[in-house]
Amino acid sequence: MGNLTLKSVSKSFGSVEVLKGIDLEVRDGEFVIFVGPSGCGKSTLLRSIAGLEDITSGQIIIDGKEVSAVPPAKRGIAMVFQSYALYPHLTVKDNMGLGLKQAGTPKTEIDTRVGKATSLLSLEPYLERRPAELSGGQRQRVAIGRAIVREPQLFLFDEPLSNLDAALRVQTRLEIARLHRRLKATMIYVTHDQVEAMTLADKIVVLSAGRIEQIGSPMELYNRPANLFVAGFIGSPQMNFIDAERLGETGYKTLGIRPEHLALSRESGEWSGKVVHVEHLGADTIVYIESEKVGLLTVRMFGEHAYAPDDVVYASPDGGTKHRFDVDGKVIR
Repeated sequence: MGNLTLKSVSKSFGSVEVLKGIDLEVRDGEFVIFVGPSGCGKSTLLRSIAGLEDITSGQIIIDGKEVSAVPPAKRGIAMVFQSYALYPHLTVKDNMGLGLKQAGTPKTEIDTRVGKATSLLSLEPYLERRPAELSGGQRQRVAIGRAIVREPQLFLFDEPLSNLDAALRVQTRLEIARLHRRLKATMIYVTHDQVEAMTLADKIVVLSAGRIEQIGSPMELYNRPANLFVAGFIGSPQMNFIDAERLGETGYKTLGIRPEHLALSRESGEWSGKVVHVEHLGADTIVYIESEKVGLLTVRMFGEHAYAPDDVVYASPDGGTKHRFDVDGKVIR
C-alpha cells in the first residue's frame, strides 16, 4: 500500500514560510507530479514527505499512520535524487544492494531483490561496472534500482532527469513510465518541466509560492485551468493572454487562447498583425505576430508553413476553447 495524506502541512525557514497549508490525497498506485517555477516549494514538499525536512505544522500520513515525527528510514519511502549519489568505489551491484546490506538483510534476499531490479531496468551488462564507467542515463537507472530494491511504499523522485541531455531525458522518461506500470507503485515526482508532467502523471499538483493552485489530470489542467497562473504554466508554447479592454469587452479582465487554437491567414481574419519571428520545427510551425489591437500573439500550426518576418497576416480564434479570467485571475466558468 502507498496511500499518502497531507493535512495543512506548513514549513518555515525562520520568518520565511515556504509551504502554506498544503492539503493533498495520493491514492495507492498513483503517479503524482509536483510542478511549479523555481522557489515554489515543490522540492521542500517532497523532502518533507521523505522526512529530510521537519515540517512546522500539519500532518503527514502514510497508509493511515502519522509519520511527521518518524525518521526517514522508517517511513517506508525511497528517494531518487537529481544527483545520482552513487558511491564511486562500488560496483553497480554493490551500490544497489548497499542499503539492504546496512539494514542487515540476508545476502540471498539482497541478491534476489537486486536481480529483480536489474531485470526491470535492463542493467544486467553493467553489474560489475563502477559509476565512472556508466553514462548519465545508466547512472540514473542504477539510482532508481537502488530505490526499487528497498520495496518502498512510496517512490519519491526529485527532478531525476534534469542532468540528462534531451535524448536521454526522453528515453529515461519512457523507462520510468514503464516501471510505474510494472510495479503498480505509488510515485511522487518533482519537476519544473511541464512536458515530463504532462506525459508521466496520473495527477499533477501545480504549486506557486508555497500554495497549491490546482490539482488534476494533465488534460484537466490543460483544458480547464483554474486561474491565470495554471493557464500560463501548463501548455507549450504558453497561452496567449489578451486584455479584455483591448477587445472592447466587459465582464471579465483577460481572455486566454492557446496558440494551437488560433488560425492564421494572409487574406482576412479577426486581428491583423505583422510576423516578428517564425520557428520552423518540422512537425510544427510557431509564428509570433505583433498586432496593434491585441498585442503579441503566438500561433502554433501543424506541419510546415511558409511565413517569414514582416509578413502581414490575420489571426482568428479557430473555434477552440477560449478562457476568460476575472480581475483576480480566476477562471470564469
